Amino acid sequence: MTSINSSRVKDIAIQLGAEKCGIADVRRFADAPAGFHPRDIYPKTESVIVFLKSMPAEIITCPNPVPYTGAAFLIYSEIDRIGLALARRLGEHRIGAVPVPCDTPYLSWDAGACRGQGILSMRHSAWLAGLGYLGKNTLLINRELGNMVYIGAVLADQPFEPDPVIADECPEDCRICIAACPQSALTGKTVIQSLCREVSIFTTERGFAIYNCSRCRQSCPRRVGYRE
Repeated sequence: MTSINSSRVKDIAIQLGAEKCGIADVRRFADAPAGFHPRDIYPKTESVIVFLKSMPAEIITCPNPVPYTGAAFLIYSEIDRIGLALARRLGEHRIGAVPVPCDTPYLSWDAGACRGQGILSMRHSAWLAGLGYLGKNTLLINRELGNMVYIGAVLADQPFEPDPVIADECPEDCRICIAACPQSALTGKTVIQSLCREVSIFTTERGFAIYNCSRCRQSCPRRVGYRE
């Protein structure tokens, strides 16, 4: 038995700076590809604790990509800080916990397809933890925060009550994000990374990585949330 319940775990995550937090039972990951299951990372995993941080909505509207890039990197660091702090707090209750880096490093990289996979799919984890649904642009869409969210996760060795998976989805006839992609990289189910990466990120002459395209995120009618 755990010394704290799921509500307390989520309260701690919010206190540490998360804006939303949900929990998925590890059994929900039965369809994860081999090598990318939570138990491939931490064999003792019973629960996946997932949390969100949002980017201020107007940053993405800037024609200059530097504000968006700078904010994204800061949020990555903030999410990793929260994950590490949450794992430490769980450890105080004798709960084994492992934070998962929210962005890089990748162990899986297909150079030919320019396709990388994190050790855990954060967007699928967030969906399984009841924090939103996956849009046709492949981004998580949260009811209150829209798609302007970044995702963190902590793997715990104790079972906690899971949150219900949300049944929402994009309107069937909506293709706004698909049409907005300058590379035709969106299929409605996935993103062709070799096409997307040609314009979405580049390295400056001084070696700085810049996020240069976010039209699929910016064009979404549910970018800043929805209420229906």
